[in-house]
Amino acid sequence: MKTIAILCISFILMLSIGCTKEFLDKKPSSAIVAPTTLEDLKSLLENVTVFASTTGLSQISADEYIVASDQSYNTLPTLTERNAYIWSKDMYQGEIGTDWNKSFQQIFYANSVLDVIGKSNFSDKQEANRVKGRACFVRAYAYYDLARNFCKVYTSQTANSDLGLPIRTESGVDIVKSRATLKQTFDQIISDLDIAGSLLDAPAPVYNKNQPSKAAVMALKARMYLYMGSYDDAEKSADTAMQIYKRLTDYNTISTTVDYPFSNSSEEVIYSSQQINSYAFLVSANSSIASYRVDSQLYNLYVGNDLRKKIFFKQKETGRYSVKRIYLGPGLYPFSGLATDELYLIKAECLARRKQTGDAMTFLNQLLINRYDKNTVYIPASASSPEQALAKVLEERKKELIFRSLRWSDLKRYNRDGANIVLTRSINGQNYTLPPNDPKYVFPIPDQEIALSGIEQNQR
Repeated sequence: MKTIAILCISFILMLSIGCTKEFLDKKPSSAIVAPTTLEDLKSLLENVTVFASTTGLSQISADEYIVASDQSYNTLPTLTERNAYIWSKDMYQGEIGTDWNKSFQQIFYANSVLDVIGKSNFSDKQEANRVKGRACFVRAYAYYDLARNFCKVYTSQTANSDLGLPIRTESGVDIVKSRATLKQTFDQIISDLDIAGSLLDAPAPVYNKNQPSKAAVMALKARMYLYMGSYDDAEKSADTAMQIYKRLTDYNTISTTVDYPFSNSSEEVIYSSQQINSYAFLVSANSSIASYRVDSQLYNLYVGNDLRKKIFFKQKETGRYSVKRIYLGPGLYPFSGLATDELYLIKAECLARRKQTGDAMTFLNQLLINRYDKNTVYIPASASSPEQALAKVLEERKKELIFRSLRWSDLKRYNRDGANIVLTRSINGQNYTLPPNDPKYVFPIPDQEIALSGIEQNQR
């Protein structure tokens, strides 16, 4: 982990964006910034250049889009994105692993905050607890993002032996951790979320959607338990989150013609983050540089009176569509945070898996009625069996959560449960196939990290 620590120290020396001027003015430029006050700690946690991003490899590797042409593929600026697109065994080829490093940078910052709180006796106990809760949440958020990308899909029968992540709960830069088991990794995430839920006093999202709330804690738990296959816990967590906050947007009030239909403070957002800005050509909404087109089979799933067809997508040329930005205003990179629409879909899926067909369709229709043109007749989604209900919910999940960095995780869990989904690519005259449950569903740890820390590499 020394490589992460070195990178994090460099970032801490450049906190002018995220910290107050007074705080930074007190620190010599050649030293590591050492926060001491609660305001210092809050400034660290409010550094959106650090905490408002998630990994991007899963978006590149999923099946929601196709690189527009061989030329577009060959001119992608990094080997990492070219290799991730075709699921290459040697993905980095010596390049820096930005996704891994960025998440561990977030963990380092959170640990720094928690170390100070643990060693200090702040007079404002309530505020100190709020800050501790926020730090625990962002650490859990980063660890979950890493676990779903750099570890096997969670399977209860093998989680005690499957490789997890190096669990760092302190900020010391010289501490090298071996990889914990996958169960230990998820136990740590759950522990952090439990602490955050007990300390955060904001029940629902505030105007600043980068700050976590109790609703965000439960929404992340719902997402995580769904991925783990713990459907009862996922449903309970979604229920609790929606008891706190379940507002949906009527898409009839959203412009279908503008490039940025949503604001940064969209009412459905519970916690905001976006995919890292390392792979602009494959995920950006900037039509002048985007090298992808949305998969035509996916685009054609949206029927004529489904407003998402015009709100989510922009036609670039005949038969080619890119994705507009969802929930991030004019930002260029896809939203990867927590929102109420995902909660409705989690609840509906869990009901379908419990064979509650009618209730599953009721929850699904509560979402969908807000997505269709009210000048036309809305035909409610229906199913005659639990199997039909589940298939309908999963199709709507694919349509609603497009480019939200969730599809890769969904493919991993669907295949774990027997879906047998095969992915294919064709580029430069060569066909590539990713079979179900293939080791390449687990991204490799960056070469530099393996060299410096000696932790075990994922086998691909």
